[in-house]
Amino acid sequence: MNASGFRLFLVFLAFLAGGLGAATALFVSSRPLQREQSPEAVESIVNVAKLRRPVNVLVLGTVVLTSDLPENKDVPPPKGYLESLEGNLNGQSDTILLIRFDPVKNTITSLSVPRDTQVQIPEVGVSKINAANYVGGAVLSAKTVSNLLSQVTIDRYVRVNVAGFAQLIDALGGVDIFVPMDMQYQDDSQHLYINLKKGMQTLDGKKALQFARFRHDGLGDIGRIQRQQMLLRALAEQKLNLETVQKLPQLVEVIKQNIDTNLSIEEMLALVGFASNTDREKMQMLMLPGRFSTPQEYALSYWIPDNRHIKQLMAQYFNVSSPYASTAEETAPPAYIRIALQDSLDHPEAIRAMTQILADQGYAQVFPTEQNWAKPIEKTLIIAQSGDREAAEQVRKVLGVGQVVLEATGDIESDVTIRLGKDWLAKSQAPAAGAQPARGLP
Repeated sequence: MNASGFRLFLVFLAFLAGGLGAATALFVSSRPLQREQSPEAVESIVNVAKLRRPVNVLVLGTVVLTSDLPENKDVPPPKGYLESLEGNLNGQSDTILLIRFDPVKNTITSLSVPRDTQVQIPEVGVSKINAANYVGGAVLSAKTVSNLLSQVTIDRYVRVNVAGFAQLIDALGGVDIFVPMDMQYQDDSQHLYINLKKGMQTLDGKKALQFARFRHDGLGDIGRIQRQQMLLRALAEQKLNLETVQKLPQLVEVIKQNIDTNLSIEEMLALVGFASNTDREKMQMLMLPGRFSTPQEYALSYWIPDNRHIKQLMAQYFNVSSPYASTAEETAPPAYIRIALQDSLDHPEAIRAMTQILADQGYAQVFPTEQNWAKPIEKTLIIAQSGDREAAEQVRKVLGVGQVVLEATGDIESDVTIRLGKDWLAKSQAPAAGAQPARGLP
């Protein structure tokens, strides 16, 4: 097992405990891993089983319900009361992920479903999808998610709560991440207090949970999903150290009381082995296509699914056949690709130059984001926001710089978001011999 693979292994362990991801912690009920062991012993165990076919796992992260808390907010709850609620797996689903482990393509693909997604819950009616677990547990949740996602097969489920998330991040030594804005929020009813400052920092478990749960930035649950994906990426890129490896049995112990799954031990080990040997470049993070509802449509705020686009994503990434979707990676002509440009360098001329170059290649829907990325980055990121990797790759070829990532951390109105880095600035200002400087730059 290589270092990057084992780091990814630990990443998924952390995310499952917080209800934000899945894979590694799926083995928490495995008795052998509860003993003190050397890294070599751990490695030999996780490589025993092997994933033979693609598997779809539904991950539900549950939360404390406001209605479960004492009505008298002036009187503190009894000792241990909140902890018992945080360990409850029967609440609403704060996080919903469908994760595909595909040994054929050697990829791990996660599809985030906003908790406010409007769905038809069997025997309930129209509701937000997060109510399914509260009403009917994992079985009803799986049926509801499958109906939403083109009748996709859900092989197994995992339900987790947030009780062990902070402890697990602390055991991993915290997480280095860039907080893109000041985050402040207080909800006394849920005993939720968020206070984070903008900037690069190391978040301990408590602050990492605040980062993951913050949803008051104008994008609501969609912004929250974006931060969860940012946190996952940051954990995946974090350096592995021997002390963390040696803590693996203790990490498992932290979360074993916070999980419910119908995976067998052998299946858990197979997923662990696959995840631990999958490079982070093979991590694909999608978000359910849709839009916000309007007050004129509904009194409640919903995420309205885009069923046509959902069928396309399910065909391409989850191998779900549909007469209305093609599995071929057909990319729209440049004129139809919506591209958002996000400046990380405070360099308007670079934005103008990129806009012109894209326009010269037929990209007619190019626009700047409302907010710049607050931290300069070295390499331009080309984010396949809508899941169209081929469109992002074509943009990269036009620019001649950048790294394509499949995640939903860009502008939600775009198909592709380009986060400008220093590599683009250098290329724009240093044209090849005999060439003219990119228009828009001095």
